[in-house]
Amino acid sequence: METLDIHRDAAKRAAGEKLDAITGVVASGNLEVMLERVLEGTKCEVHIKTSIAGFDEVWHAVIEDFIERWSPGGLRISVNDGGARPDTVSLRLAQGVSLMEAAE
Repeated sequence: METLDIHRDAAKRAAGEKLDAITGVVASGNLEVMLERVLEGTKCEVHIKTSIAGFDEVWHAVIEDFIERWSPGGLRISVNDGGARPDTVSLRLAQGVSLMEAAE
């Protein structure tokens, strides 16, 4: 099991008022993404636990792209990976932010 922690500042705070959201399921090569609105301002933290070692550069690239596209300021994001492909990771992260923006 490999763990990665990425801390960045987003361009702006994530929209919406929802406090948390979950997307995906850790099974069959997928992943679970949990988002919490707990950080100040534009801070963003991504904590990744993955069963596949050696893909740090890919993870960093996917997370950097996600932060650039979605500006998830104020969110702590936890990713529990079961071997998902980068496009699936991007999809689940985007779904999570969309849920955070939705009215409750």
